[in-house]
Amino acid sequence: MNTILIVEDELSQRKVIRAELVHKGFSVLEAKDGIEGLEMALRLHPDLILLDVRMPGMDGMEMMHRLRKDTWGKNASIVILTNYDNTEDQLVQMIDDQPSYFLLKANTPLETIIDKIEEVLHSHNKPDSIN
Repeated sequence: MNTILIVEDELSQRKVIRAELVHKGFSVLEAKDGIEGLEMALRLHPDLILLDVRMPGMDGMEMMHRLRKDTWGKNASIVILTNYDNTEDQLVQMIDDQPSYFLLKANTPLETIIDKIEEVLHSHNKPDSIN
């Protein structure tokens, strides 16, 4: 069973995504901000991180940047999920930190988010993939 870490400050968003992921057979961890998310990711090594960009404390971009400095975290599967347009600086950082995928919440139905999670996990778990 794959474990997904949802890092999202909006409780209602976390609940909806969690419910669907659990329904699909995933084990789910939740963090309310980047500080908590980074600590959980480095300690528990989830199979995929679903990461919001704008959060209090530590935003998703900073969390991803710090995660990429860790031996395990440099190859962690990350799907960015946000409602915000990104600045040029954020886009440059995203390219440098290489998330697995980027989705806009407002334009992406929940089933598409789940499909993308499954696709990223499948491609990351292929025998010929570099881990």
